[in-house]
Amino acid sequence: MDCLFGISGDGFVVIGADTSANQSIVRMKTGEDKICELDQYKLMGAVGDGGDRVQFTEFVKANLSLYAFRNGVPLSTHAAANYTRGELATALRKGPYNCNLLVAGIDDGQPSLYFLDYLATLHKMNCAAHGYCAMFMNSLFDKHWVPGMSVEEVMKLVDLGIAEVRARLVVAPPNFLIKIVDKDGVRVLAERKTATEN
Repeated sequence: MDCLFGISGDGFVVIGADTSANQSIVRMKTGEDKICELDQYKLMGAVGDGGDRVQFTEFVKANLSLYAFRNGVPLSTHAAANYTRGELATALRKGPYNCNLLVAGIDDGQPSLYFLDYLATLHKMNCAAHGYCAMFMNSLFDKHWVPGMSVEEVMKLVDLGIAEVRARLVVAPPNFLIKIVDKDGVRVLAERKTATEN
């Protein structure tokens, strides 16, 4: 029941994900952070098999850090997304990773959001979603997203999407974590909770 979504706005990108760690029909924990901070101005949200998700996001983060250390300059968001796509494509023919990704970042004040799936499909998007929530959120994003949205407008759209997921899914994720990347860097923007960690 993974949920991952991203929306670009006026100088920022918001990525949100559920915080549930599930195994089959059992919820193991409700505090899992599925949004990895690649660097100060890049986020990667990932959903899918827990082991693949964690291993692949840490692998990408480490290699992007190594590139920046060796060359003295970090990769752009476009380059980071294409590097990630290349690694997924290479793994697809050997031992594929079962994870779907959203890569977001800011380069020279310009926001960008990239959609990647487990088959190494890469596409730049204004808004995107993965998982069961994509069935509901993509239609809401298509209807309500407009260029130049403010943070407040994007958060209203996020809340609308989360409410739709909670109303429509029989086993809806209880908690969501929302992060933002803008000219000031990466930070947690909000949490939407209906359950607490035991």
